[in-house]
Amino acid sequence: MPKKPFRNRLNDLTPKEWLKFQKSWFIHNPPPRQKGVLQHPAKFPETLAQEFVEFFTKKGQTVLDPMVGTGSTLVACLRAGRNGIGIELNPKYAAIARLIVEAEARDLDKRAAKKLHVEVIEGDAAHAADLIHGPVDYVLTSPPYWDMLRMKGAETQKKRRAADLDVFYSDDSRDLGNVSDYDEFLDRLCRIYKSLHPLLRDKAYLTIIVKNVKKGGKIYPLAWDIGERLGRTYSLKDERVWAQDNQRLAPFGLGSAWVSNTFHHYCLNFRKE
Repeated sequence: MPKKPFRNRLNDLTPKEWLKFQKSWFIHNPPPRQKGVLQHPAKFPETLAQEFVEFFTKKGQTVLDPMVGTGSTLVACLRAGRNGIGIELNPKYAAIARLIVEAEARDLDKRAAKKLHVEVIEGDAAHAADLIHGPVDYVLTSPPYWDMLRMKGAETQKKRRAADLDVFYSDDSRDLGNVSDYDEFLDRLCRIYKSLHPLLRDKAYLTIIVKNVKKGGKIYPLAWDIGERLGRTYSLKDERVWAQDNQRLAPFGLGSAWVSNTFHHYCLNFRKE
């Protein structure tokens, strides 16, 4: 009896490409950041975003990033042949994202770029349902890691201040990176993600790239708390662990206490069911 041909309902990958993505951990060392996006203090790479976009969608489908920053997800959408919508609260980052997206579109094949709709919306992700109209085929995003960018004394913060670069997102009260209480931050963040549920088509995925937070000598399990809370609205299907192996080790707690160098993020994959 002849084998049935492989039918891929989720994406445009071959079986071999599909299997490669199924590995539960992966190493991804981002390329150097372009000058225009250095201003943003916490950006995830377009190269990583493209891998997720290409796995969880087919060409021509629509991807949403409700906290798009300087446009990594939208650049990934253009390179992958997907439509993209990004919402950004900070006017400066929204303007940078538009310039980067426009430059990327110019570099693409004009015929291919014309078929795609990629848009940056300046607004509050808490009102995403009022800003866009569904259905959306996939959500890919990374939230603020609580108010960690407000913590003074970190070496990276000192270097960014010296280079006159942003060390936190904004002073806007709507900016979740300014919420000092952990439970309030978690409540507001998960409320945003829950509000996207009606915009997603059935069986569409939501990927949140996040890490646990160290503050005041204690771990706050941000990734795990998001997984537990959102698991009441979406189905938490699995996680992928993104590791970087090109970071310099620092002697935290040397000779007195265990403090890890944390070079991994959790890519939490939820599905609307």
